[in-house]
This record gives sequence, C-alpha cells and structure tokens, in this order.
Amino acid sequence: MNEPIRLARPDVGEAELAAVAEVIATGMLTMGPKVGELECALAGACGTSDAVVVSSGTAALHLAMMALGIGPGDEVIVPAYTFPATANAVEICGGRAVIVDVDPDTFNLDVALVAAAVTPRTKAVVPVHLFGRPVPWEELQAAVPPGIPLVEDAAGALGARFRGTPCGSLGVMGCLSFHPRKIVTTGEGGAVTTSDPARADAIRRFRHHGIVTRGDYDIPQPGLNYRMPDILCAIGIPQVERLEQLLSARERVAGWYTERLEHLVLTPAAAEGDRHGWQAYVVQLDRRDEALKALRAEGIEVQIGTYALHHLGAYRDQGPFPGADRAFARALALPFATSMTEAECDRVALALARFV
Repeated sequence: MNEPIRLARPDVGEAELAAVAEVIATGMLTMGPKVGELECALAGACGTSDAVVVSSGTAALHLAMMALGIGPGDEVIVPAYTFPATANAVEICGGRAVIVDVDPDTFNLDVALVAAAVTPRTKAVVPVHLFGRPVPWEELQAAVPPGIPLVEDAAGALGARFRGTPCGSLGVMGCLSFHPRKIVTTGEGGAVTTSDPARADAIRRFRHHGIVTRGDYDIPQPGLNYRMPDILCAIGIPQVERLEQLLSARERVAGWYTERLEHLVLTPAAAEGDRHGWQAYVVQLDRRDEALKALRAEGIEVQIGTYALHHLGAYRDQGPFPGADRAFARALALPFATSMTEAECDRVALALARFV
C-alpha cells in the first residue's frame, strides 16, 4: 500500500530545535531579543527598513488596517478570490471590503476592474500575491489614484519578486504569514513590513495593547495582544536564513510538477521577469471535485485552492464574479513541500491524469 503524501510538510529540523532550546534556557519566552533578530532578518529579506512580527498573518492584516485608520464608512478594495482574512481584517475595523473580480488564469486581482471600483470612500487597496505569484504591480499602481495606499497581502509571497523587487516592499505595507504551509514557518505567526517609520511605530504599539513605551507609560489608543513569542521567533530566524535554499527546493519540485502536467492541466507560473514565491502549487482542471475526492481516497492529500468570498455568508451581498467562480470551481492544490521526491510527483501526476 502506498504511503500517504501530505499536502504540506514544514522544513524544520536541528537548527530550529537548537534555537528553541536556547530560548527556553534563558527563560525569556516573550518580549525578548529573538523578536528583534527575526524582524531584522525579515526586513533584510524584503528590502524594507522595518518589519514588525505579530501573532499571525491575520493579525498583520488587521494591524495594517488599524495603522491606516480604517473605520466606519471607509472602503477597501480586495480580490474576490482569496483567503477570507484579507476581507475580514477590513470588516473587523468597521470598514467595508469592496470585492473586485480576479483573472481566473493567474488567480490575482483583475487590475482592469480596479479603477471602476474606486469611490471617494476608498481608503486602500489590498492586492494578494496569491499562492506566491506577484501581482502586476505597475499596472495596479496606474489603475489606482495617487494617495490611495496599496497594502500587499504577501502572506504566501516571502521570497517572491516583481521585476526584481521583493514582495513585501512594493506597497506602503506588506503582510506576511508564517503558517506551516508557507515557505518560512514558525507554526503560527506573521509580520508587517514597511519603510514608513510612523506606520511601523503604530504597528508596534497596536500589537502591544497600544502601550507607548517611550517616556511616560500611556495608552493613547487601545490596542491588542498580537505579540509573537520568542520561542516562535527562534524557529523563524534559521528559516529566514535559509530562505533562498527553501525557495530553490520549492522551485525544483514545481519544475517536476510542471514538466509532468503542463500538457494536461493549467499549471501555475510567474509572469516573465518575476519570481514566483511557490507557497503552493495549484493547478486548474474542469473535473476538480472528482479529482479531489479520488486522490484523497488514494492517500494523496489535495485541497481546494482558496475561497470565492461571495460564496461565503458574510460577503454574499456583492457579485457576480465570474473569474472567482471559475477559479474556485477548478483550482486544486497539490501536495507541495521542499522534501518531495520525483517519485511522489510522478504518483500525483499519474493519479491526476485520469481526470483530464
């Protein structure tokens, strides 16, 4: 009987274990030096002056919206095909997530539709580099009026590059996730990257109850406890140090998949001149639901790509979004990890070929 092939396998080992042991030995489990070490490493990887680590990618999005002052009456444009956290962060602040359709082939925001969605109430646009594919950034900038900030949902795009520029440094802020399916993981965790010192300072206050640590103790605005403990930061530091190695391994696995599948299904790729972040390997086929059920029955752990927001109860007042509908119905995330073998890719490809 074939061994199961998991959807994802985090690439953690002795370096991460030793880093955690070091933190435990110090007794400084939170608000310690590992926080700053990870932040410096992330800022270097993304090419920003600051990175602020927080408890999750969702927390990063929420704090980014708070730093922009999003509140009742404000609108923020988000893609129709994305993990719900992108829109939820806007709504939790009291704003309204204005959904715009996606290009069903790339999964990313359909930039041609963005300009028509802008109103006098639009306070930001949150494009998502979905699954690691960079958004066509220059086209998006041209579609959005000056003065409306662009905030990257780069949850799956650490290491990805648009025309040589790292994702996470393209917008006024970038939001990262370190969930186990991401290229760099800490189990749970996230970060906001920015080169705006005032916004970095605001994020730091908001993640720590709103406390101003300089001068007199004060909380001028209420915040949250979105701190990231040193134990998790310790896991992340060697992960970021190995970012290029991790990404290269994923590129190798993606190449094996593409070689076997590009003549059968729609396979993912970055635009010419860009570098894909390879958070996931998501193909498209018409018989997606049949394939998903059958491959799972064979011990091959596959999953839908992500969600079409207007199919969820919280966002059903908007639509139609044919691009998101098509992506949602056809996208299949295949097992994907740095440790995958060619033999495993062969097995997945042969199983999938029966449904083409």
